[in-house]
This record gives sequence, structure tokens and C-alpha cells, in this order.
Amino acid sequence: MRRIVITGAPPVQILDVAGPLEVFSSVTGYRLEIGSPDRNPVLRSHHGVGLTDAKPLHDLVGPIDTLMIAGGPGSEGGIYDKHFLAWIREAASRSRRVASICTGAFLLAAAGLLDGKHAVTHWSFCDRLAREFPSVTVNPDPIYLRDGSIYTSAGITAGIDLSLALVEEDQGHEVALAVARHLVMFLVRPGGQAQYSHMLSRQAITSQPLRELQVWMLEHLRDDLTVERLAERIGMSARHFTRVCLRETRMNPGQFVDRMRVEAAQQMIDSSSMGLKEIADACGFKTADAMRRTFLRVMGISPATYASRFKRLNSARLLVMPAQA
Repeated sequence: MRRIVITGAPPVQILDVAGPLEVFSSVTGYRLEIGSPDRNPVLRSHHGVGLTDAKPLHDLVGPIDTLMIAGGPGSEGGIYDKHFLAWIREAASRSRRVASICTGAFLLAAAGLLDGKHAVTHWSFCDRLAREFPSVTVNPDPIYLRDGSIYTSAGITAGIDLSLALVEEDQGHEVALAVARHLVMFLVRPGGQAQYSHMLSRQAITSQPLRELQVWMLEHLRDDLTVERLAERIGMSARHFTRVCLRETRMNPGQFVDRMRVEAAQQMIDSSSMGLKEIADACGFKTADAMRRTFLRVMGISPATYASRFKRLNSARLLVMPAQA
């Protein structure tokens, strides 16, 4: 049973705690504990809602699989409790991995755990993190990234993405995807995706039938997704479907299919050990060369180049970086 400890400087951003709690509690194999630096059984949040059944930090002894530090107003004032920082350093020494959610990165940095490392936080705090802690290399774009055994994530809901990535790391892609579906999330996003992303813009689609078609397409990328088949699926003529697709996505149906396949391939490159030929097949590209041509057209780089920049490596030191066109 993997032990997950979540804490933060009160008041915490409640979703920084609740998001990871929901992810890890949706799958077996984890034991969750909330830590309270206030030495009482309640972790205070910024909305006045107390998270009960929290344990005082001095009671959180023994090995920890994953130590997660939540952000919120308590992390953002530039004044850090030296006793809490000392506890973070000590607890990190007995943790397999350490993660921060949103502005929890300031606490990791103040504790010295980010010295010489790459990190991310909420986009609106990245400049400040870089100024306040010049020994940290701040990468403002990724949703989350990993440097060695330290993980940091962008703003608020990115903590859910990071938690899903940790579940995927522990139990595989299918389990993480099942959790995402259980939480009614559109998809599992890779860490290298930018905080402002094409995938998020796809979710801005207002047409309910087209949104439902997106979900179906993600599960049928290996099929022959012709304009006619997509139009039939959505109950429209091919001509009307093309007009709707252009209006909602600013892409014609063929471009939209290419974009979804490339983004699915990005996710597999980022989160699996599959070879490019296998990924091409899984994402509906007829050949690896067809995937290469589509990648170049959509991303401006080849899959091999993308993989060399962003693929998770089985090494002691790993950094997930944002995609660049």
C-alpha cells in the first residue's frame, strides 16, 4: 500500500488538496493522509472550509511514498515557517518522491528542495518564483514536470493532472485513464503540454454533438475517420458537418482528425515505453512515415524529435519539457 501524505501552509487552496485526494482515492493501492502544520486535526483552507481528520505533522512518522505540498495563500506571502520547512526537508528524506501543487512550489524552493532543479508553478507566479529563488530554473509552460524525484505542477487543477500522472507511473496508462473517466475528465493530459494548450481550446467547443463526437473519436482513432463517417456519426450531412467543424474548431474535419491523432501520439510518447511504430498504429496512422509527415505539418517537428525532447526516460534524473512548434 503506497502512502500518500498531503499537506501545505494554511490556508491552503482547497482544490490543491481535494483534487489529488479524489484521484488517489479512486483507485486501490493508496493510503491517504492529510497533514496539519497547525498541530490540530484540521487543515485550514482559504475559503474557511476546514479539512478534518488531518494529522499533526509530528504524528506523520515513518516512510512516505509520495509527499505532496499544496499551494494557496499560506504559500504565497513570501514568509515561510522555518519549522514547517524543516519538517518538509526531513519528510522528503524519507519519501520516494515529492510533489508540489500550484504555489506549493514556493515551499519546496524555500526548503531547498528545488535548488539546481527545473520547476513550474501557476503561470501568474512563475516570474516571482524565479526572482525569489534564482537557484531554481523555472519553466513557465508545462502543466507539470519532473526533475529526479521532485515533481512540480502548474495552477490548481494541474494537481489533478499530476496526480493522474503519478497513478499512471505506478499502475499504468489504462488505470490512469479509467480514473480520468470516473472523474468525468475529458482526457489524461501529458505534462509537456503547455498551460495554454490546443487540447484546452478543443474543450471550448459549444456544440454538444461535436463534443460527444470528440470523445468517440478518441476511442476510435484507429478507425477510418472520413468526413462521411464522422458526419453520419453526428447525424449531419458531410457538407453541414464540415461547416460546423470549421465554425467550432477553425479546422476542417481532416485537420481536426490529424490534430487529435497527433495529440494522442504526444501523450503516448510522453507516458509510455511504446516505440514510434506502435504509437503510429495505435493512433490511426497507417505508417510511421505517415505519422512523421502529420507531426511535421501539425507540430513543426518530427515524432522522433518530440520523443527526444519529451519522452519519459527510465533514469534517475528526468525532465518533462513543453512542446515547441
